[in-house]
Amino acid sequence: MARGLNKVMVIGNLGRDPEMRYMPSGKPVTSFSIATTRSWTNSEGERREETEWFNVVAWGNLAEICKQRLRKGQQVYIEGRLQTRSWEDREGRKRFRTELVANEMILLGGRRSASEAVESTDEGMEEFSF
Repeated sequence: MARGLNKVMVIGNLGRDPEMRYMPSGKPVTSFSIATTRSWTNSEGERREETEWFNVVAWGNLAEICKQRLRKGQQVYIEGRLQTRSWEDREGRKRFRTELVANEMILLGGRRSASEAVESTDEGMEEFSF
């Protein structure tokens, strides 16, 4: 049987503060969005820019850490896998949502006040893996 690979690595800025909730089992889940922007010069020499948004979901201990440490505007590295889920809305339409399910998060800096500063590595980063 052939093995597949579903691995995503994203560096971007949080578009909103993380929101945490608890599943009926009591397991925490935190969701937030990350924006990544790429720039290029087109064939006419014009500078172009494009922003891609990722919906991120973290579970368990990582969910709690993301809720505590992350704030809108911060730059962060997220590693995980893509997952698409589906459901039926109130009008009976089939809906889909693709999410990056995080298993690693590294704070890279940006837009954090001194009062929010926490211990970090020599490179100014904090790493959390689960």
